[in-house]
Amino acid sequence: MLDGVFSFVLYDTRNKTYMAARDAVGVNPLYFGRGSDGSVWIASEMKALHEDCPKFELFPPGNLYSSAAGGFRRWYNPQWFAEHVPATAYQPLVLREAFEKAVIKRLMTDVPFGVLLSGGLDSSLVASVTKRHLIETEAAKKFGTELHSFVVGLEGSPDLKAAREVADYLGTIHHEFHFTVQDGIDAIEEVIYHNETYDVTTIRASTPMFLMARKIKALGVKMVLSGEGSDELLGGYLYFHYAPNKEEFHKETCRKVKALHQYDCLRANKATSAWGLEVRVPFLDKEFIDVAMSMDPEWKLYDADLGRIEKWVLRKAFDDEKEPYLPRHILYRQKEQFSDGVGYNWIDGLKAFTEQQVTDEMMKNAAEEYPYNTPINKEAYYYRMIFERLYPQESARETVPWGPSIACSTPAAIEWVAQWKAS
Repeated sequence: MLDGVFSFVLYDTRNKTYMAARDAVGVNPLYFGRGSDGSVWIASEMKALHEDCPKFELFPPGNLYSSAAGGFRRWYNPQWFAEHVPATAYQPLVLREAFEKAVIKRLMTDVPFGVLLSGGLDSSLVASVTKRHLIETEAAKKFGTELHSFVVGLEGSPDLKAAREVADYLGTIHHEFHFTVQDGIDAIEEVIYHNETYDVTTIRASTPMFLMARKIKALGVKMVLSGEGSDELLGGYLYFHYAPNKEEFHKETCRKVKALHQYDCLRANKATSAWGLEVRVPFLDKEFIDVAMSMDPEWKLYDADLGRIEKWVLRKAFDDEKEPYLPRHILYRQKEQFSDGVGYNWIDGLKAFTEQQVTDEMMKNAAEEYPYNTPINKEAYYYRMIFERLYPQESARETVPWGPSIACSTPAAIEWVAQWKAS
C-alpha cells in the first residue's frame, strides 16, 4: 500500500521481530550485511557496514526482509516484471495525466524546494508541470509561487544554453552553476566515497551533480525534483534506435528499469544526499511506471518514416498547441547524456587526466591486480584504485555492476548489431 520512496527497518516490540523493506525500484539505497557472530546489519550506506560485516550486499529493490521468516520476499510484482510484451494501446492523455499526477504528488513538502533543469526533455517537463501546478499546492502558501531552477555545466555547455531558454519560457528563478574540468577532477575521490561505485558512467555524471548539490543546499533549498527514469521506461537512449523489434525493445526497458538502483537512482540519491539535499523523481512514480510499461512497445519504437524520434510517446503527450508546456524545439530536443550535456570537454578532460595517472604497465597487469570486473581502460582503472582504497572488501566490489555496454546499453542489447558484438 505504500506509495513513495523509502528504505526502513520496523521493529515489533511485542514479539521482538523486525522487518526491513526498500521501495519499488530502489530510488533509496539500502544494504544488507551479516556480522561474524551471525547478526544482521542493515544500512542505507555501504560504508556503515564494510568494517563490521565480513559479507554484505545490496538489499534488493521491491523486497522486504523478515526476521521471523529469515529471508527476503518480493513485495513489488508488477506485470512488466516478468517481461511479457504488453498490448495496451498508446493513450497520450493517460500518459500525460499520470505524469502530472506524479509531479503534483511530489509537491507535498514543508521545506524550500526547486527543480533540476538541464534543458533536456525530461527535466524540462518536470519543471513545466511543477510551475503549472505549484499555485494549487500547500507548499505555495508557505514558500510562494516562484519556482527556482538549477543547472550545472562547463562554460558554454549545451545544457546551460537550453536550460536558460526553458527557464525564461517558464518564468522560473534560474540559477546557473559553472564548474571547470579541474573542479570535477578534484572532487572525484569524494564522489566515489559518497556514491560507493566505480562505474565509469555513474562517476562521470555524478561529479557535476555532486558539485551542484552543494551549491543548491547552500542557498537554503532542501529538496529538488529531477527527471531520472524516463529514458529507461520509454527507451530514450539513442542505442534503442537499433532495437530489432518491439519484443527486444520492451525486454531492454525492463532490464534497464530493474537496474536503475545501481545506476541513475544511486547517482541521483547519493550525489545529492552527500550534502543533505533530497531528490524526488516523478518518472519513477509507481502509477506512472505502470502506465508507461503497460503500453504496447510498438509505439515507443524509433521510426524515421513516421517521424517518431526517441521518447516520441512522451513528447506527443505534452504537445499541446493551445496551452504549450514547452517550446516545440525543446519538446523535440534530441537526447543528451548528462555527462555530455554539462560540456563535451568534461569527458575528454577526464580521459586526458587519467591517461597521466595510470601507466601502460599498470594496464598490462590490470587483470592480475583486479581479477574481478577488470578495468578495460585507464579511466576505469583510476576510479577502481580509489574505490579499492576506500572499500577494499570483496563484498564491496561485488555491489557494482559491470559488463560490456554500448552507449548505456545492457550487455544483452549488444546482440542487436553485429558491429557492436565484434567490437
